[in-house]
Amino acid sequence: MKLRTRQIVIAGILGAIALLLGSTPLGFIPVPTPAGHATIMHIPAIIGAVIEGPVVGALIGLIFGIYSLMRGGAVMFADPIVAVIPRVLIGIVAYYAYLPFKRNLFLASAVAAVAGTLTNTIGVLGLAYLRGYFPTWESAGAVALLHGTPEVVVAALLVVLLIKPLKAALRQSDSQEKEKKGR
Repeated sequence: MKLRTRQIVIAGILGAIALLLGSTPLGFIPVPTPAGHATIMHIPAIIGAVIEGPVVGALIGLIFGIYSLMRGGAVMFADPIVAVIPRVLIGIVAYYAYLPFKRNLFLASAVAAVAGTLTNTIGVLGLAYLRGYFPTWESAGAVALLHGTPEVVVAALLVVLLIKPLKAALRQSDSQEKEKKGR
């Protein structure tokens, strides 16, 4: 596995954005549901996966997971299996969900956002249940439904809105770089 400089830079930038979102109220969008907010801290991993592949998405998810582990909060987030593993998988699942639809950027971005968000929600809450942090699967499922539903909607909207201009900017950057090399 060899990462290009651009992939490392994008992983670093999007990883830093995930950290910023997690350490400020920016990572929590108010929504009119019993959950009260939708987290968007997983969105950088989805975006990184779509624009640079599953390894970059996994690296950004790893940054998010380690931050979640270090930050703590609920007892389940002190467990590295719950806090880290699902976050690493966000970018991997998002990338492979994106691939079959990549000819239609709008659809592919929405599918990646939904798949990545569900990976986070179901992964964290499923592992939390299996590790004994929820008394019943119904209680974990209720949290998944209350938090996961608005997070899927918000993620799909944001990823769809952000992917096209980001990909265009990267294409323009690539063409300018090739032009410089050709001189």
